This record gives sequence, C-alpha cells and structure tokens, in this order.
Amino acid sequence: MEDSGAILCQISTYKDMLDQVNEEIEANIQITREIESEIVKCSEIESALSAKESDLTKTLYLSHFELTGLLTVAKDLRNSVEVLEKELHCLRANRDETLRRIHDQRERFIALCLEFQKDIENGNDNELQALMSEKEFLENEIRLLEEKNNGLKNSMLAFVEGILEDLNSCNSALQVGIRRGNQENEKLLKDIDNMTTSLLSSFNYCD
Repeated sequence: MEDSGAILCQISTYKDMLDQVNEEIEANIQITREIESEIVKCSEIESALSAKESDLTKTLYLSHFELTGLLTVAKDLRNSVEVLEKELHCLRANRDETLRRIHDQRERFIALCLEFQKDIENGNDNELQALMSEKEFLENEIRLLEEKNNGLKNSMLAFVEGILEDLNSCNSALQVGIRRGNQENEKLLKDIDNMTTSLLSSFNYCD
C-alpha cells in the first residue's frame, strides 16, 4: 500500500509537471503567434516604408529636376540681369554725354547771345544792318522772280490754251472735211454704179 501511494504521488507529481510543461508550451505557442503577428506587422510596415521610400525617391528626383531647371533659369536670369545692367550703364553714359553736350551748347549759345547783345548795346551793329539790308534785297529779288515766274506761267498757259483751241478748230475742220470727202466718195461710187448699170443696159440693148 505504501508503494502504491508513492507511485500515485509520483504520478501526480509527473502529471503536475506535464501540465506545467503544457502550459509553458501553450505560453510559448502564444508568444510565437504574437511574434508572428509582430513579424507580419513589421512586414506590412516595411512594405509601407518601402512604398513611402519609393515615393520619396520619386519626389527627390522630381525636386532635383525642378531644382536643376530653377538653377538654369536663375543662371539665365542672372545673365540677363548682367546684360541689362551693361545696357543700362551704356544708356546712362549716353544720357550723361548728351546732357553734357546740351549743357555745353546751351552755354555757348548763351555766350553768343550775350556777345551779340553786347555788340548791339555798344553800337557795333553795322554787320547786322548789312545782313538786314541784304535780306531785304534778297526778299525783293525773290518777290520779283516770283512775279516774273507767275507772268511767264500765265503766258505759257495762255499760249498752250491758244494752241489747244487751234488744234481743236483744226480737228473740227478736218473732221468736217473728212465727212464731206466721205459724202463725195459715196456720191462718186453711186455715180459709178449708175454709169455701170447704164453701160450694161446699153450693151444688152445692142445685142
């Protein structure tokens, strides 16, 4: 009896140990499932990260392309700005040169006006009087030439009108003579026809 009790006690102990091992196995299986679930989640996260990385790579390439285009445009704009600055510098230099010339010409003109006014105030206007006299003489000559030119023009117009009237008269007379000659020619042809008819009648009568 004591041996049977010991065996049963040992069996009970083994059973407890087996149950404990089974519980540990179940716990390990649960842990394994959780690990597998975590692995799946990690795979999904890795796939998502890969897709995101691909999108980011595409975005990076596009950004790099756009940046290259922007750098090219910026370079062209910089070159254009430099060209415009050079042109603006040339325009400013030309403007300054033009203003300087205008200022110099104005100063010379003012000096000449002052000198001319001084000469007039000092009574040295002989040259001016000579120029005014010459101007008046030339204006009179121009006026006389214009009058002569107008007279010659009127004479030529009258002469041409007379020639045209003579030509028209001669043309009218010539047309009248032509009509008269045509009428006489027609009359002569009629007389010839009549004489031919009479001669033919006479020949027929003699036969």
